[in-house]
Amino acid sequence: DGKPTYQTVLQHSATANVVIPPRSTAVESNGDTGPPDQRDKHIAAIAKDGRLQWQAATGYGKRALIETAIGRYKGLIGRRVRARSFATQQTEVAIGCIVLNRMLACGHPESVRRQVRQA
Repeated sequence: DGKPTYQTVLQHSATANVVIPPRSTAVESNGDTGPPDQRDKHIAAIAKDGRLQWQAATGYGKRALIETAIGRYKGLIGRRVRARSFATQQTEVAIGCIVLNRMLACGHPESVRRQVRQA
């Protein structure tokens, strides 16, 4: 969330996209150090469009959705695979995903937008 964090990530992988939200009190760095870096662009985007728009544009929050899905899988199917060979492990996980998707589909409402009558 600060300059050192961004610099550490970019030292590890120069092409990495850092999707760490800056703190609410963050300010852009001085422009005399060169072109704006990722952190400055994030701060400017949040100031211009708002934090929710920035989250949607950068994909921030997808990790939480994935962790929730994995938690559901582990809770319903189990914490480990039981098959021994890799091919049957793949089959077991695929079947588990099918079962999980079918169970989740049963819980989704089939809603239809109501038409408003014009008087």
